[in-house]
Amino acid sequence: MSTLYVSDLDGTLLNTNTELSEKSKEIINTLVQQGVKFTYATARSFSSASKVIQGLNLLIPVITNNGAFYIEPTNGEIIYSTSFSYKQIKYISTIFIENKTYPLVYSLLECEERVSWLEGKENDGMLNYLKGRTGEKRLKCVTKEEELYLGSIYYFTAIGEENELEELKGYFDDKSQFVCTLQRELYGDGEYWLEIMPHNATKAMGVKRLKEITGCDRVICFGDAINDISMFTIADEAYAVADANLQLKQISTGIIGSNNDDGVALWLLEHVNALSVERKTARQIAPASSISLI
Repeated sequence: MSTLYVSDLDGTLLNTNTELSEKSKEIINTLVQQGVKFTYATARSFSSASKVIQGLNLLIPVITNNGAFYIEPTNGEIIYSTSFSYKQIKYISTIFIENKTYPLVYSLLECEERVSWLEGKENDGMLNYLKGRTGEKRLKCVTKEEELYLGSIYYFTAIGEENELEELKGYFDDKSQFVCTLQRELYGDGEYWLEIMPHNATKAMGVKRLKEITGCDRVICFGDAINDISMFTIADEAYAVADANLQLKQISTGIIGSNNDDGVALWLLEHVNALSVERKTARQIAPASSISLI
C-alpha cells in the first residue's frame, strides 16, 4: 500500500518568517530520496512557491493556486490547469465593477502567467502584496478596467476590510460555479482576502487527481487554514499544525507540532520511519512480492 503525503505551505510547512527551515528541508529531502511520495498544495503560484521552498527536491507534481494547476516541479511544466468560462468572468467582473472593487486578477496571457491590477486603485493590502513580490515578471499594472479581464483567468483576489468583502462573498455562493473563501491574511496587517476560483479548483480536486497520477492508495495531508478544509475532508488522515484554524482542527485526525517547530517534517520522520520498520518486519514473514514499501 502506497501513501501520498501532501502539505500546505504558508502556516504549515513554512515558518512565520515564510521560510522552510534547513531541518525540515533535510528531513523531507532524505525521505523523498528513500521513495516517500511527498508534495505540496498551496494557494501560491508556482513561481512564488518555488522561491520559498528553494532546495526542496520534489519528484512528483505540485498543486498550486488552490488546485488550479498541477505542475512538474523540476521544470515548471503545466500538467493540468483550469480556468473560468467567459460567462463566469463576465459575471464576476460586473459584480466587482458595480461594487467599485478592484481585484488582483490571475491569468495566463499568451502562455505567460500574469497578475494584473488597475493603476491608481491599489489599497494598502494590495500594496503590501505587491511590495513582497517586487521584480516578479508576472506582475502587470493596467490602465483600463477591461484590460484586467484578458486571457485565461483562473483566480481573483480582492483585499480589504472584512465587512465589505463579506457582502461581496454572497454573490459567489453558487458552488456549482465558484469556490469562494474569505480569510484573514496570514502575514498582513489585519486585512482580509476574498478569493474566487472555478468550482473545480480546490485542493481536494487537486489531491484526488494527484492520487490517481501517482497510483497511491492513501492520502495523508497537513494544513492550517480554511482553504485546507477541502483536502482534509477527502484524505485518509489529516493533521493540523498546533496553531491552525479551529475549524480545521475540529475535522483533523490529530494535532501536530507548529510550523515554527518543524511539525510536518518531524511527524513524517517519526511515522514514515515507523511504518517502514513495520513493513520490513511484515516482509520477513510474508512473501516479498506481496508487500509494497511506500
